[in-house]
Amino acid sequence: MASTSDAGDVEESRTRLCEEFAGAAGTDSGVAQCYLAENDWNMERALNSFFEADMEKVFEEEWISEHEAPTKNQKVEEKAPATRIDLTVDSPGSSHQPSKEDDGGSGLTMITWNVDGLDTENLAERARGLCSYLALYTPDVVFLQELIPPYVQYLIKRAVSYTIIQAGSEDGYFTGMMLKKTRVKLLESQIVAYPTTQMMRNLLVAQVTLRDVKVCLMTSHLESCKGQSGERMKQLREVMRRMREAPDDVNVLFAGDTNLRDSEVAAVGLPPAVCDVWEHLGRQEHCRYTWDTRANSNKSVPYVSRCRFDRVFLRPAGRPRAPRLAPDHMALVGLEKLDCGRFTSDHWGIYCSFAAAADDSHT
Repeated sequence: MASTSDAGDVEESRTRLCEEFAGAAGTDSGVAQCYLAENDWNMERALNSFFEADMEKVFEEEWISEHEAPTKNQKVEEKAPATRIDLTVDSPGSSHQPSKEDDGGSGLTMITWNVDGLDTENLAERARGLCSYLALYTPDVVFLQELIPPYVQYLIKRAVSYTIIQAGSEDGYFTGMMLKKTRVKLLESQIVAYPTTQMMRNLLVAQVTLRDVKVCLMTSHLESCKGQSGERMKQLREVMRRMREAPDDVNVLFAGDTNLRDSEVAAVGLPPAVCDVWEHLGRQEHCRYTWDTRANSNKSVPYVSRCRFDRVFLRPAGRPRAPRLAPDHMALVGLEKLDCGRFTSDHWGIYCSFAAAADDSHT
């Protein structure tokens, strides 16, 4: 039987936890006590549970407000928006003209973006910002990192013209892919675990076809932080191994938030057939830095950091006569602030297009 002193210590400890939770979550002690009790008084789990529930509420309220019926005092000038938005429709007045036609050939367009779902500030507006870019560019494939479950549910409601696959479901954050239904046929997908990751990182792989072009798509969020260089390079080696060993009639495209430094890539080395798309296209300075605290103010940090964390690697098909992809354009997206005064993410996104042609060099 616990002593009165022990019981007092527990009560004091739990009172302190409630106060810390309330301060961190901006709520009252009653709510704090409920979440802490449900999570065995584990602060980290309780806060994660609170913020996940809070974001589901934010997205739900944002969704309802977009589609609620007008009041009797509001003038109805057009039909209320549908609860689903087809992102393959061209954006009016767009000055960008990537391949938007479903019958426009067997090339491929893509966007890769760490959407920073862990930052809950203005998250609904920032998710809507992502959808605006998808409507503008209508890429065939979208690689996303740092997704959370409410963000995915939002995309499922909005992006009905895409098949969405993800490397996680309920816990933490994860990566995902979006495949345009009219262009990309999904054959199979798998999640490959990194055995020694400390950050729940993995590799999401999808086998697809675009008309007669076979493509293996891969995305990942490699281990973060400078001190995790060794683990990050191990993960890169696994990515490169899979790119190198893929069947020679398949094009292999990897894109994601790699957190890589140039010295780490040099230490691992790229297989002869694999190219870094940014380097292949001439190392254009305007799309070098995808993490740039000098230009992107989403994170308040007391230093300037400019890094090429987000990268795209391609290994074209090597079999004679097999259609092979070749890079032809790269640009950064997300450079404009949203109405809320913040950017879509603390990372810039990367848009790439690839041409496809049969390889006749071996004949």
